Amino acid sequence: MARPAGVAADPYRWVVLAAGMVAQASISAVQLGLPAIAPDLRAELGLSLAEIGALLAAPSLGIILTLLAWGALADRIGERAVIGIGLSGAALALGAAALTQTAWAMGACLVVAGALGSAANAASGRAVVGWFPASQRGFALGWRHMSTPLGGAVAAVTLPLVTDAGGVGAALIALAVACAAGAAAGVALIRPPRPWTALAGPVRVPSVSRERGPLRDGAIWRLSLGTGAVVLCQLALLSFVALYLHDERGWSVGAAAAALAVIQLTGAASRVVAGAWSDRIRSRLVPLRALALSAAVILGAATLLLPVPGPAGPILLILAAVVAMAGNGISFAAASEMVGPRRVGTALGLQNTVLFCAVVVAPPSFGLLVGPLGWEGAFGVAAICPLVGWATLAPLRGRLR
Repeated sequence: MARPAGVAADPYRWVVLAAGMVAQASISAVQLGLPAIAPDLRAELGLSLAEIGALLAAPSLGIILTLLAWGALADRIGERAVIGIGLSGAALALGAAALTQTAWAMGACLVVAGALGSAANAASGRAVVGWFPASQRGFALGWRHMSTPLGGAVAAVTLPLVTDAGGVGAALIALAVACAAGAAAGVALIRPPRPWTALAGPVRVPSVSRERGPLRDGAIWRLSLGTGAVVLCQLALLSFVALYLHDERGWSVGAAAAALAVIQLTGAASRVVAGAWSDRIRSRLVPLRALALSAAVILGAATLLLPVPGPAGPILLILAAVVAMAGNGISFAAASEMVGPRRVGTALGLQNTVLFCAVVVAPPSFGLLVGPLGWEGAFGVAAICPLVGWATLAPLRGRLR
């Protein structure tokens, strides 16, 4: 139902957006904050480079297993209940992880935490989509996706300090508290929108039948696979920039973690800017493809300069990570606008499942590549991924509304 004439947009939508951001940031702190203490985890558990990559991917593996189910459940019972149940369970799993003594046990707990915490991903996005009209949706989802690197940035700054004071177990307890806070925010503040809150009608996104189920929609699969290729590059950088700067450039753990925090904060801001850009030009795909191509070019240039002494290589490496992060909110907006309102949760769950497959594959794959190819070779392979994404998205240009 369209909003009645003369009825102003409900200002409560900003409260819902803030609650969704808190919920998303809490589980993102688990997924993206752990790399900041990767040297401590590696030393305490005695892990190889590939093994620490696998441990860092454990929360994302859990997220993959349940994203689609949580999205479909949000379509049925609403976002508030899904976020409250999921993030509360994630907090308990992280508390259990703090008590473990082996990498296998910790990894299992992190998988469970991801599987439960993924409730926030599709449900918080669905809440924002429901409250914001299409003309503001890219901007709003940019803010919602800003919470992902923001949660990672806060964790990247605080977890090393907590680990220094109380060990890895204390850091996991801190993450459990964050998830509990996210659950409380979702339950207390998120509520269903009024029927006229979000205006019907998408901006220029791929044209599909709104009656077709998301799982049978080839355009959504193409959108998901294209943006997933960019996420491969994004997560390779986010997971290993700190280790590269520490091991190869001699940066301290604190300095390397600070560089990761800079990437997260700048990348968070870039998502808001990119979302507003897509609203302004009424296209989701043009910014998505431009950002993918830019990430490939910048990371390719960084790869060539990394063997050269000086700051140019690391600076370009950081810039490539920021650009690769910028398009996530736009992709989310596009997926939500390609289906009817009753299937938004399912569509977002499907898209997120594909993206998190890339999230899980990227860290261990990159770690394996560093051995035979060296750091420069591995970053070179990562630079090809957003180029593949740019090409994969191209056929959708003919299906714009």
